[in-house]
Amino acid sequence: MNRMLLFPRLAVNGINKNRRIYLPYILTCAGMIMMYYITSFLTVSQFVREMKGGDIMQQLLFLGCGVMIVFSAVFLFYTNSFIIRRRKTEFGLYNILGMDKRNISRILLWETLMIFVISVVVGISCGILFSKLAELALTKMLGGAASYTFNAEPRSIIHALVYYAVIFLLILINSLRQIHLANPIELMKSENSGEKPPKANYVLAVMGALILAAAYFMAVYIKEPLSAIFSFFVAVLMVIAATYLLFIAGSVAVCRVLQKNKNYYYQTNHFISVSQMVYRMKRNGAGLASICILSTMVLVTLSSTICLFIGEEDMLRNRYPRNFILDTYSAEEAMTSLTHKAADDVLEKYGETPENILHYSYYNITAAFEGNKVICNAERIKEISNTINYDIRQLFFVSISDYNRVMNKAEILSENEVIICTINGGFSYDTIAFDGYKTFSVKSKAEDFTGTGSAMVNAVPSMYVFVKDDSVIDELCEQQLGIPGEYHSRMHDYYGFDLSCDEDKQTDIGSEILEKIMVLKDEQGENWKGVSFDCAANDRAEFFALYGGLFFLGILFGTVFIAAAVLIMYYKQISEGFEDKSKFGILQKVGMTKKEIKQSINSQVLTVFFAPLAAAGVHMAFAFGIVSRLLMLFGLTDTGLFAVVTLCCFMLFGILYTAVYLITSGSYYKIVSGRE
Repeated sequence: MNRMLLFPRLAVNGINKNRRIYLPYILTCAGMIMMYYITSFLTVSQFVREMKGGDIMQQLLFLGCGVMIVFSAVFLFYTNSFIIRRRKTEFGLYNILGMDKRNISRILLWETLMIFVISVVVGISCGILFSKLAELALTKMLGGAASYTFNAEPRSIIHALVYYAVIFLLILINSLRQIHLANPIELMKSENSGEKPPKANYVLAVMGALILAAAYFMAVYIKEPLSAIFSFFVAVLMVIAATYLLFIAGSVAVCRVLQKNKNYYYQTNHFISVSQMVYRMKRNGAGLASICILSTMVLVTLSSTICLFIGEEDMLRNRYPRNFILDTYSAEEAMTSLTHKAADDVLEKYGETPENILHYSYYNITAAFEGNKVICNAERIKEISNTINYDIRQLFFVSISDYNRVMNKAEILSENEVIICTINGGFSYDTIAFDGYKTFSVKSKAEDFTGTGSAMVNAVPSMYVFVKDDSVIDELCEQQLGIPGEYHSRMHDYYGFDLSCDEDKQTDIGSEILEKIMVLKDEQGENWKGVSFDCAANDRAEFFALYGGLFFLGILFGTVFIAAAVLIMYYKQISEGFEDKSKFGILQKVGMTKKEIKQSINSQVLTVFFAPLAAAGVHMAFAFGIVSRLLMLFGLTDTGLFAVVTLCCFMLFGILYTAVYLITSGSYYKIVSGRE
């Protein structure tokens, strides 16, 4: 019986003696499981599904569950490596004293099982406790009615148990592999392994700098939001690779350069700190790079999702200049009268009168810009779109009479004059030349046009061109008819209006107008030109669910990334503290004072700790442009709001980062000074 209890007791004793490193690990595991359970619970919650927009919210949360599992596996593997490295000396001692590796494996098995059980019990219990709070938060985001019924979700519990059991099993297998491949002497010396000072690899350092410069160039140079999607992911991968190269190889090269600077290096605090850093920077650099990447992920995730959530009402209004919008794919009176009448009949039935009517005709074309030259040829556009900085825009031609009526102006244009209004782009030329047609003089540039609300206009750079009359647009139409495929366009009739009734009634009216349009489509048959219909009240719930879901995931992942960065910082300082304890003990014996030791520690920790934060700030500064262009695809065009939110996020994160520095540097000093 005692033999059966031997290994569990040794496992408990090992965890207890090393509680300084195990407690944060267990809390992190429990936190990961709690976050996963909450996300999974909301994904299958019937209450969330029945709310307006709940299905979209749950689709986003389902993706979040997958990301959480992948990140948990990678991060727990990473942090467990710190623990195993610290425990190898203990296992090596067991091995030398006669315990074979099979018995050591039993200790590891019991330790892993105990940590898993504790993590699951604490994680799922806290998940069940806080899941209702998360559900109420989502209810608030979606504008639904709160329910205070408390319940647990068995499927989410089972999924959490299965997924994290697999992760812990893989971690155990990896730990056993390390123990079985090492001999007792290697295990005893594991804490000092890898300390051979690496040579400065200037080739890798320069390569990292070049890759980072190329990624920054892409982030700044790409102007087209749609192309920014692909470029963003490519740039992210390049930044991650460059960050690791620079922190691993580049940091060693910097330390070597500092060592060659005699005025700097041969000072007591600098001499010790630089020597310590270069002595093990290869391993240290990977941890610093991980902290930098996680910090950047926190800043990008939180700043972008907070912006989308704060600006959702403005984005909705930008998307829908009027609460009801009928866009008829023909300006012919015979067609537009049918669609307008369908809407008017429904309004008359409900006793409502349209307000703030917005009505104009426009001609839409996709074009490429080369300076002031506008290219409409399909083949030429495809050639230009393969270049890195192509300028593709949507052009909307509107007669000056419609412009004056909508904007309450009295502008007069000659045959060869135009007024332009740019959206998400600029135009600095005094003339605009249409390839194969004619050149117009730009009389003035309008700052705004009320009718610019649409998903397409807000997502890509666009330009409204106001011309003398419909005859100019007719000529453009005739020219455009010769262009095949997706580049062929037609005249549109834009008709929008508001209603003063409540949203529920607007939703009913919108649904009935849509039914009328479907009937018209069937009646017209081949003569049907097409109509798009939007009702802001119908789409509001889904619109807010999308951005509310992104905001919720932003908070979730931001919290997880922050916790991951903090834990990496903590383990890095603790592991290095134990490694440096004997070295600083020797320096004390040869005459180095405690004050000098503390100065040296501060110099080292300041350099090591704040390098990732500074690098994350630089990454975020260069990513600002490309992220803001990506946000345009969601309808957020307020760059000022994004700048303010990003700055606030960086400042708050910097305060948190500094607090972690103060705590961990204190722990490091206690260890190396012999107070622990």
